[in-house]
Amino acid sequence: MSTQEQKCVMVIDSALPLGLIANTAAMLGITIGQRNPQMIGGDVTDASGKMHTGISTYPISMLKGDETLLKDLRLRLFEPEFEGLTVVDFSDVAQKINVYEDYAKKSGETLEQDHAYFGIALFGDKKKVNRLTGMLPLLRA
Repeated sequence: MSTQEQKCVMVIDSALPLGLIANTAAMLGITIGQRNPQMIGGDVTDASGKMHTGISTYPISMLKGDETLLKDLRLRLFEPEFEGLTVVDFSDVAQKINVYEDYAKKSGETLEQDHAYFGIALFGDKKKVNRLTGMLPLLRA
């Protein structure tokens, strides 16, 4: 699929402090890129001959959400019509813990409804992504 047929968005809780919004976006971006290496373009060279590491070839829309919207969005992602999308979420459970093994343990002890989602990233079929997020406003500082 091409950039014309696929889309990447991040929906982030706009009530979070700016630092936590930035941290959420960084965590979502790392994982969405790792899961979809075809998103990343090749390295480029500037006019001075200096190399710049490749970045996403897809625009990434940063959309405004809140805690309720993120919970509802996450639930909808389990519906069969949204199968095939890459979904990455970042919650309070992940953000509070610095050691990954501790996060995995805590997540295993925490019911899904008890996660407070800070953000969700979606990548895949543009029509599916738009059905889920097309009505959301851009996240603005």
